[in-house]
Amino acid sequence: MPRVKEAAQRARRSVDVVVAGELNLDLVLYGLPPKMELERELLASNFSMTLGSSSAILVHNMAKLGCSAAFLGKVGDDAMGEITVSRLREAGVDTTRISVAPEGTSTGVTVLLPHGRDRHILTYIGAMATLTEADVDDAFLLQGRHLHLSSLFLQTGLRPGAAALLRRAREAGLTTSLDTNDDPEDRWEGIDQLLPLVDVLLPNDAEACRMTSSADVEQAMERLAAQVPLVAVKCGANGARLAYGTVRAHVAGTPVVPVDTIGAGDSFNAGFLTAYLRGHDPETCAAAGNLTAALSTLRSGGTEAFRDDELRNSFLREHGFGWMERAG
Repeated sequence: MPRVKEAAQRARRSVDVVVAGELNLDLVLYGLPPKMELERELLASNFSMTLGSSSAILVHNMAKLGCSAAFLGKVGDDAMGEITVSRLREAGVDTTRISVAPEGTSTGVTVLLPHGRDRHILTYIGAMATLTEADVDDAFLLQGRHLHLSSLFLQTGLRPGAAALLRRAREAGLTTSLDTNDDPEDRWEGIDQLLPLVDVLLPNDAEACRMTSSADVEQAMERLAAQVPLVAVKCGANGARLAYGTVRAHVAGTPVVPVDTIGAGDSFNAGFLTAYLRGHDPETCAAAGNLTAALSTLRSGGTEAFRDDELRNSFLREHGFGWMERAG
């Protein structure tokens, strides 16, 4: 694509990260029993409605960490779509490329039912399925330094063109990252075509094993590192494991007493990529990711702790990451 390459050389990169992804709200009901009887009215002990979707949580939290960010996606013509977009706009994300899906398509929604460390996750895909690679034009890509993709197996419209999109981004001079999230069908189709086009891969330990058909994380990381320059595997409270070049490293997590772990993995991605785009070494990136993952668990949902400016900035300063502070 010579035209794209020439444009890339002329373009002024005005945005740190561009994200083409899914948008929905998370509806979280706390205190329900793990085994729920049919035809019974079960009462939750608490409820929250927060910004959901892996892509949106990441871009929201990166903006709150001081990155300039732009989002391209689709919502339904409904109240949930309006709330979703307004949450991103409030965080400072450029939402001008978010459009309304075809008539009759509702904004997606995820209902989460936490039961201690485990949870039920129920998702209606809705408008997120209508986004395709063809919707992502060169002008959107060329404003950014880095392209991130998430939740590919939920984005049924985007997934067939994901390899083409990553290839276009690289040809345009962007670095790329991918968090596939889970494949509900556990088939992981097309993953081998995507990995060579990714600079940073951000799975959790279970996803790393499943996508590589590996018996353990060590084996999974070796298989992934053969295709991706930098692999960061999220291991929850146990921190993160890194593979790049000949280096294999473990970076300990940040200990906290969690209120809610929803969105912690996406918040790890936000901290990791913020450090990555500022030129830090992989270990510092992983430490930043562990810290922002821990921060996210101090409030319900994946973004509420980041919306609290005082909490966010004091937590970052306390742990020696004041360079990620953002005022407001």
